[in-house]
Amino acid sequence: MANAYSKLYVQIVFTPRGRIQITNLDLRILVEKYIYGILDNLSCHVLAMKCMPDHIHILTSIHPDRSVSEIVRTIKANSSKHLNEIKAFPGMFHWQQGYGAFSYSQSSIPNVVHYINNQEEHHQRMSFEDEYKSFLNSFQIDYNPAYLFDRATD
Repeated sequence: MANAYSKLYVQIVFTPRGRIQITNLDLRILVEKYIYGILDNLSCHVLAMKCMPDHIHILTSIHPDRSVSEIVRTIKANSSKHLNEIKAFPGMFHWQQGYGAFSYSQSSIPNVVHYINNQEEHHQRMSFEDEYKSFLNSFQIDYNPAYLFDRATD
């Protein structure tokens, strides 16, 4: 074929190292805007993003020239560097090493966008840890609970 045609949607979820809290709403918005710019530079289209105090959800299309691991690595490296340059936190800020990536069909996108946009409401009923485990279980991903969440540092 002469061209690559694809439409891949992935929800990416990850947390700050040591599960530190990003409690300042203005800072969470800054993180979202910065990551949006990173994804735009990677030719990925962001459909929804929500930075919560202890995790972030990103629903994006994946450009055919990119891998999910490359995208996550670029997001984490560049946003960490930026947050440290602006001294957003006392000490050094880093994202936790791991991440979750979950693929969706075109028909599921409106529901996933609604889910991400309504994270505050959702987390009044369910903790992030329970939410993340439910993703892993729904997508039938095997995991070892002992290595699921880092409580201190990576």
